[in-house]
Amino acid sequence: MDNVKIAIDGFSSCGKSTLAKQLAAKLGFLYIDTGAMYRAITLYALRNNIMYRDGTPDVEMLREHIKNIKVSFQRMPNGNMHTLLNGEDVEKNIRTVSVSRHVSAISKIDFVRAEMVDLQRNLAKDFSVVMDGRDIGTVVFPDAQLKIFVTASPEVRAQRRYDELIAKGEEDVSFEEIFENLKARDKADSERTIAPLRKADDAILLDNSDMTIEQQFETALKLVQDLPAYKQLIQK
Repeated sequence: MDNVKIAIDGFSSCGKSTLAKQLAAKLGFLYIDTGAMYRAITLYALRNNIMYRDGTPDVEMLREHIKNIKVSFQRMPNGNMHTLLNGEDVEKNIRTVSVSRHVSAISKIDFVRAEMVDLQRNLAKDFSVVMDGRDIGTVVFPDAQLKIFVTASPEVRAQRRYDELIAKGEEDVSFEEIFENLKARDKADSERTIAPLRKADDAILLDNSDMTIEQQFETALKLVQDLPAYKQLIQK
């Protein structure tokens, strides 16, 4: 029996990573945060002056560096997965507003996506996985047994992101900046030529605008438990 692959796609700050982590923990599956991979590449570009003054990346310079950028994950004692950039734990560094502002420009570069998709598929080769991102159900795992497309209103998503950053002590952010950044990322992610954000034809839409985290989790868990592939897996 093949391993089970669950693809969770959706817009920025819609709660897809939280959902993916919860499902992976409950099911005992490997969790892979693909957005963190692109954020790590973005952090590398910012640190190494591979960005022009207008915020766009120097694509040819990044091409020269890409083979020297190693993104990996490490499971922490509390069970959470942290993102490593060339061996350094950058989990906090990649969640800043600065990285958020530039990640869409990095993630639409063809050779960056090719490198990351190869890595994502290799990580999931021998395990049942829950993977979240923007093109998991359409590009990375078009044959995933379950595809969920998560969404929420832009206002709700911006408020959630604002509350998260304030809770982390980033007091120099504003709701308006986050809201505008979120709308810009939605546009960039949906309109990019390579692997644009879109709902797979066979994905189940989950609008969590009026859901609690627990309600979202219970809804998604039921979808997994109803999968024939999952039922076969647990009977092994």
